[in-house]
Amino acid sequence: MDLALRLDDVCRAFGGLQAVDRVTLTVRSGERRALIGPNGAGKTTLFNLIAGAMPLGLARTFQITNLFPDLSVLENCLLAVQAHSPVRFSMLRPVGRYPALLERARTALQRLELEKLGPAVVRNLSHGEQRQLEIALALAGEPRVLLLDEPTAGLSPAESRLMAGLLRRLDPAITVLMIEHDMDIALELSDMVTVLHYGRVIADGPREQVKADPQVREIYLGA
Repeated sequence: MDLALRLDDVCRAFGGLQAVDRVTLTVRSGERRALIGPNGAGKTTLFNLIAGAMPLGLARTFQITNLFPDLSVLENCLLAVQAHSPVRFSMLRPVGRYPALLERARTALQRLELEKLGPAVVRNLSHGEQRQLEIALALAGEPRVLLLDEPTAGLSPAESRLMAGLLRRLDPAITVLMIEHDMDIALELSDMVTVLHYGRVIADGPREQVKADPQVREIYLGA
């Protein structure tokens, strides 16, 4: 089995609070996995631990957008591309001298259907468009593993459906691990599901199996 990510008995405490409690997780290359659970379950803490432990080949989005609002969509994407290129140290040369970077930036925007918004100033985008751009910036680094922190947070139903469609069409070679509060979205986009509760894994497996788990239904779905 070709592994993209493996955690063994990972723990993290804040004072007397055990936020992540001996979490073991195995994610195969190309897998789509959702990490779900009620508020305070330890999902974001686990994401922070994963991101800190894997400095290469991994990109993460955040629940709150982290963009340069006064730059254009294309300029934001160019900065993301340049950050992963040796020419990031060539700050005095116009970026137009590097057509390959421009092409990579435009390709990343195309993946999220943002190419027509290239000249637009980011602060003028809708919240949904900014979330799309954040994912495009993560993809600009050509990651092997993509961590998505609530990609549909704050989106309207129509924007959520659009985002779900875009995520379904991501390159299948990219491993995706996402936190998602919307259970319908989480199950739609994932092959495998891991459920956290008080920092511990209480269920892990194929989505239909986890969906039918009595403990998950009681704790997470309130059924």
